[in-house]
Amino acid sequence: MREPLVLIPGMMCDARVFGPQINDLSRDYTVIVAAPTQGETVREMAALILDQLPQRFALAGLSLGGIVAMEMARRAPDRVNRLALISTSPLADSPSQAAWREPQIVHANIGRLDQAMSEAFSPDVLAPGPARDKIMELVFQMARDIGPETFVRQARALQRRSDAQRTLQRLKVPTMVMCGAHDKMTPPKRHETMAELIQDAELVILPDAGHLPTLETPEHVTIGLRAWMELPLQLRVRAIA
Repeated sequence: MREPLVLIPGMMCDARVFGPQINDLSRDYTVIVAAPTQGETVREMAALILDQLPQRFALAGLSLGGIVAMEMARRAPDRVNRLALISTSPLADSPSQAAWREPQIVHANIGRLDQAMSEAFSPDVLAPGPARDKIMELVFQMARDIGPETFVRQARALQRRSDAQRTLQRLKVPTMVMCGAHDKMTPPKRHETMAELIQDAELVILPDAGHLPTLETPEHVTIGLRAWMELPLQLRVRAIA
């Protein structure tokens, strides 16, 4: 029996950020979307999600979702069969990054969520191209639907998160590290470092994508996830040409 696939969306995102992948992969797999909207810390978010999941599963996380996925793998290594980390980082917030989030939190608290989102997620974190405006519109719509309280909760969790590099060194499951070449929020160099930390990890850099490759180059992300899901557990994932 095929293992279920758990998808963890990024900050202020819901299942729509994985829409193309869900449409394709749900034909062959049970797909579960678990957004990290509850809990005050990354550890609490991971624990709450784990409580709702099957005993064993494949796990893919995007951005904040990748940070939560790393914590889930740390907490329950016997339950995560394989791991995909997309547009994310194992590093804790630096003091300057934590300070950068403070005005955003203030704006969200006083009802200016669009302003907070504009400061947190600028268009230049996406690859240039005609789809950028449409993707940004979807990002802001997801944020409005989720609400400012979750923005504050997730921003605080990011400020307080721990370094996860040791967790990556301990991983013993097939792992794919994926990012867009144009990602300025979590740049390719960071993903290269992540892949080096993980035993037998495969690094996939998508040349036409930025921080949200699931929406920018959805077909390539789906190909990568499908290959990662279909290979036997003892084999490595092949990169996309």
